[in-house]
Formats: sequence, structure tokens, C-alpha cells
Amino acid sequence: MKKSTRVLSILFFIFLIGSQFDYLKAADSLFNNRREMVETQIKKRGIKDKVTLEAMLSVPRHKFVPLVHRAYAYADRPLPIGHGQTISQPYIVALMTSILGLNSESVVLEVGTGSGYQAAILSRICKEVYTVEIIPPLGKNAAALLKDLKYDNVKAEIGDGYYGWEEYAPFDGIMVTAAATYIPPPLIKQLKPGGKMIIPIGGVFQVQRLMLITKKQDGTLVSENILPVRFVPLTRTD
Repeated sequence: MKKSTRVLSILFFIFLIGSQFDYLKAADSLFNNRREMVETQIKKRGIKDKVTLEAMLSVPRHKFVPLVHRAYAYADRPLPIGHGQTISQPYIVALMTSILGLNSESVVLEVGTGSGYQAAILSRICKEVYTVEIIPPLGKNAAALLKDLKYDNVKAEIGDGYYGWEEYAPFDGIMVTAAATYIPPPLIKQLKPGGKMIIPIGGVFQVQRLMLITKKQDGTLVSENILPVRFVPLTRTD
């Protein structure tokens, strides 16, 4: 081998090693950001549910944030994802997840896929996740990303989440990630006795309240007012 060729080979090898080191360094940095997010934004605010904390730590939130906002992926705030929609702040995602009390046998419905982040969190906890998005570009992008990242227990559909997903009902838990003016009757029907629904209630220019709805074994509903929130409105096809 010529000396010049050998030198080029060595330089190329050094470049590859350096690139891999930079990649690992960046990955470690993002993991540290995620760990700080869990410790400071979630645990310090009183969320102790172990499976929720583990899911928040494992899912790469930055993957679900548009490139233009990716530097703020682990910041304590919602971020725009296009089409007038947002990805909720990490604390709200963790709060809504923990309140449902899900486990590895749970089958859950999400209304409002958005970026796919909340579905990814739920997939790390539940047996099956069904998620519905009414805005086709968001739904298609989220479904592709979830598939690419191997969240294989998530099934996504483009449709009007007001009507739920009757084919796979009843659900142990239902999470609505957009504000409705009232609780959609189809969702109540599709909630399993003993199951829980978390949903923001209120209009665009009103104070919205995050509500926990528990369906008792006899079918009666018990509601609990959790805290004031601000969500984008639940979009309908009609």
C-alpha cells in the first residue's frame, strides 16, 4: 500500500471514530436533558408513578418535535407542531398518563395523536394503544414516526376522535388531548366499567379544566376536577 493511501486510510478511520464519538456524546447529552426533565419538571411536582417516570425517561421527546423547535424539546412548555396544534408540556403529559393508572395489561384509546409523543409514552406502559387524529398530515407523520421508532403496540387511525374507535372498545383508559365543550357520549360508552378517562373541558376563550372521569362498575360516572389547563380545541368533522 502506498504511503499516501495509508495516510488517507488512517485519516478516514480517525474521522469515523470522531464522528461516532460526537454522535454518542450528543445522544448522552439528550439523555441527560431527558433525565433532567424528569427530575425537575415531573418528580419535583409530585408525580411518583414509577411506570410513568420510566416511560418519560425512555421516549426520545426530541424525535417528536419539529426541527425548528428541537432545541426546546425538553423545556417546560408546549411547542407548536404545525396545523395549529401543539405537543403538550412534559409535566402535563406525565400528569395525564399517571392519573389513568395504567399497566402492562391495559388497552387505551388516545383522542388526538398530534406528534405521536403521548402515544409513544402510553405504548411503554400499556399492552395496546389506539390513537385517532383528525388532521391527515399530522396523523400520517405520527404513524410513520411511531412505526420507524418501533412502537409496535400502537395502532393509529385518521378520523374524528369524538366517536372514539368502537372496533377496539371497551378501553381501560381514554385520554383526550384536546379540549371539548362537553364529554363526548361515544367515549363514555366505549370506556370499560372501572375505567378512567382524562379530558380537558372548556371552550377556547374559557377557563378549561382537566377532568378525570371514572366509570363505576354499575355504569355511573364520577368526575374529579384536577387543575386548570389550556389545550387546543377538539376538532370535529361536522
